[in-house]
Amino acid sequence: METLTSNQAKTQFGDLLLKVQRAPVEISRNGKPVAVMISAEDYSAMEPLKMELLRQSLKRGLGDLAEGRVQDGDSVLNAMIDAENE
Repeated sequence: METLTSNQAKTQFGDLLLKVQRAPVEISRNGKPVAVMISAEDYSAMEPLKMELLRQSLKRGLGDLAEGRVQDGDSVLNAMIDAENE
């Protein structure tokens, strides 16, 4: 994936718009990735996939709830804190 600095993205915006029609472009600031630009077509294709993933996660969560496979939030947080302190 091609990477541009935020300054390059700003000064070469027209060029950037042409590039994202072919492939995603990463935008970095101070050497760290901060964004990825994609075409409107790619974005439109991703939205239904995100919704399907959310539906599946909710269905799995509701199934766990119905089967009694749940933990209270305090137990989960305490286990995370304990694991971090090890």
